[in-house]
Amino acid sequence: MSLTEKITKCLSDAVKNKEAAGISVLIRRHDEDLCFASAGMSDITGKRPVERDSIFRLYSQSKPITAAAAMILVDRGMLDLQTGADQYLPGFRNPRVVNADGSVEPALRAPWVLELLGMTAGLSYPDADAAGQYAARVFEADQEKIAQGGGMDTITFCNKLGEQPLAFQPGTGWRYSTCADILGAVIEAVSGKRFGQFLQEELFEPLGMKDTAFWVPEEKRERLVTCYKRTVNGLEEFNSMHLAVGIYDRPPAFESGGAGLVSTLDDYAAFARMLMNKGEYHGRQILSRAAVEYMTAPQLPTAIQSQMWDSLGGYNYSCLMRICDRPGACSVFARKGEYGWDGWLGTYFINLPDDDVTFLLYQNVTDAGTAAVTRKCRNLLAAELY
Repeated sequence: MSLTEKITKCLSDAVKNKEAAGISVLIRRHDEDLCFASAGMSDITGKRPVERDSIFRLYSQSKPITAAAAMILVDRGMLDLQTGADQYLPGFRNPRVVNADGSVEPALRAPWVLELLGMTAGLSYPDADAAGQYAARVFEADQEKIAQGGGMDTITFCNKLGEQPLAFQPGTGWRYSTCADILGAVIEAVSGKRFGQFLQEELFEPLGMKDTAFWVPEEKRERLVTCYKRTVNGLEEFNSMHLAVGIYDRPPAFESGGAGLVSTLDDYAAFARMLMNKGEYHGRQILSRAAVEYMTAPQLPTAIQSQMWDSLGGYNYSCLMRICDRPGACSVFARKGEYGWDGWLGTYFINLPDDDVTFLLYQNVTDAGTAAVTRKCRNLLAAELY
């Protein structure tokens, strides 16, 4: 069997097992297709199959794009990695830390931009602990406003997050959090442009990413895949907001750098190719070589790296991406130096620089991240390549 046939069977088996409604994979090598495969439906009720140009909700796969946008400003001398978020967002000017017993004390300083890029800022997503509950209140308040047709803008939302106590002193731990959202607001403050406008002008237009944005206009909406969640009765449609994201029929007030973008396989492949080419894309230098090498170099010291999720065994972290530094500890046939990230709805990307390969898998089922089908397909690719 060819690689495409093997991966198609793997995807079909996952759909048959109701792991997802529809899944597609694109593998590019030397800037050419090595494999495209798909299985299942983008919408079960409408019986619409997944297509190569289907539009998926990226959720956390938005984060590497946000990191690249920050690097553009660093390249231009407009953003200093050791500057505190309080220099751009007044909500961070009186930083505090919440202790395990719920007491709150002053933080030593506000998080640096560097720490936003490394998830070491002390910020939180909505969670069960005290810091997570403070963050949850901000998200819940905004989601109420969004449901009513409004919502806080990016800087207002992130200032509200900045007013909440941190989970730990900046730079002393690792916690997956709202760092990318705050970074988007910093980019907006530094550039003087709305975050989405900056992305459009500096990344999406130069890279030809015509279907990547924070919302989906009416003429493209039929290509937006339906979101599903797994239940004991099979797959059910999921139409709720998550992390103040989920309404795509209009430009959002809050442009979430951590979760808000939609995209297609080919659009994201263009972004991945730019990184693979050390910042160059079709003759245009989008990022400096130095910026890309910085983005893809491990950032965390051993003590902080040990705080990462068990599922990230074998990986370090930098610029909102996993960076493989110990392939033998990974749960896939990994390569040292590979980098990428995934999303809550099962989207996944990885660049394998030593092989000049980009691997993308897109699905649309909640709480997926790096799923079993993703690991199986990655291993099929590895078995073919190595």
